Parts: sequence; C-alpha cells; structure tokens
Amino acid sequence: MTSDRKESILIDNLKQRFEDEIIATSLFKDEVTHLVSKPALVSICGFLKTDPALQMNYLVDVIGVDYSPASPRFEVVYHLYSIPQRHRIRLKVKVEEGESLPSVTAIWPAADFPEREAYDMYGIFFDNHPNLKRIYMPHDWEGFPLRKDYPLRGYKDQYNPFGEEKEELL
Repeated sequence: MTSDRKESILIDNLKQRFEDEIIATSLFKDEVTHLVSKPALVSICGFLKTDPALQMNYLVDVIGVDYSPASPRFEVVYHLYSIPQRHRIRLKVKVEEGESLPSVTAIWPAADFPEREAYDMYGIFFDNHPNLKRIYMPHDWEGFPLRKDYPLRGYKDQYNPFGEEKEELL
C-alpha cells in the first residue's frame, strides 16, 4: 500500500464517520494527526480499533502536554499503530485544567499505565479508569511535577530539603 493510500484511509475514513467531531487534521512527514472533540474520543477510538481498513490494535502511548498559559491548558496525545495494516495515527484532545477525559482502557487495556502517568505527572483525570492513582510519586505528594508552574527544584518537604518554600494560601 502506498503512502498516499494509507494517508487517504487514515483521513477519509475518520472524517466520513466523525465529520463534526474532528476539529482539525494535519499531515506532517507522512504522519496523520487528528485533533478530536473530548465527547467523541471513546467512539473514535473504538472505530479506529474495529474498522477493518484501519485495525488500530496497538496503543503505543498516551502522553500529557502542558501548554500553560494557553487555554485549554493541557493536551492528551494518543499514538496508535495498526500491526496488520502497518500504519500509525495520532489523536489529540485538548483539556482545560480541572476537566477530565474518558478513559480508553476499555478499548486498549494497555492505556492503564500511560493514563496513570498523565494523571501523576500533570493532574489530568480520566473518567472510568479502573485504577487511577499515582505510580511515580509518593501517594502523599502535593502537586504535579511536569506542569510548567511546578518549581524546577520542587517544593521543600521531607523528601527534598533544597526545594522552594510553598506559598501559603489565605
């Protein structure tokens, strides 16, 4: 299958089925990226996995990105791959601070740990996640270390005597 044919399938099949839910599509270096609406995320992922022409049966990764001070602040990026068709696609979903995304663990159980990592590092919540808790930081840790507003040296506490003092809120 030629590169143009793969791109056409990855773009056209999704746009035909989810015309209103795909906000933007980009093609860069033969890689397709769709910015999708939050409510349609699970149905789009289900379609990508079950459609015979796409067969996105491998969730490569789920990544959080902090674009502070932009609004919405966060973006969650899903990298998907089809082993039988040998093509890949990227989905992006924008999330405001305090909002949550639906979990895709029911579609790809491998999303369990990457979603937990996005929660632990950025504070992005995933609805219906089977076990959403910290995996890197201690359970009593305050804050989310990969956010842009988190101090470079962290906060001063029992684990980090050289960090910055926390500002007390009145």
